[in-house]
Amino acid sequence: MYLTMNRFKVKPGQEAAFEAVWKSRDSQLPQVPGFVSFHLMKGAVTEDYTLYASHTLWDSEAAFTDWTKSEAFRMAHKGAGGHGDIYAGRPELEVFASVQHIAAG
Repeated sequence: MYLTMNRFKVKPGQEAAFEAVWKSRDSQLPQVPGFVSFHLMKGAVTEDYTLYASHTLWDSEAAFTDWTKSEAFRMAHKGAGGHGDIYAGRPELEVFASVQHIAAG
């Protein structure tokens, strides 16, 4: 498994706008080969920002890389730069390869 995580610092008072942008996206992910799951998570709230993280789980690093080169990726990120006023800084991409997996049941 391969996990990609983007961390977003959202300006105070812009949380609803940030969430609306994500919820209204045409993600294309369910049709992408190697895609497993996606989660948008809301984290700590500080005086300066609210932390969010998007987690996308892939079958492999190759599946993720192929998606980043696809038309589906371009469609999902179309207009993403138009919302810069809601962020307190640039998103931070982090990637992780699985070294152990424990499942329920």
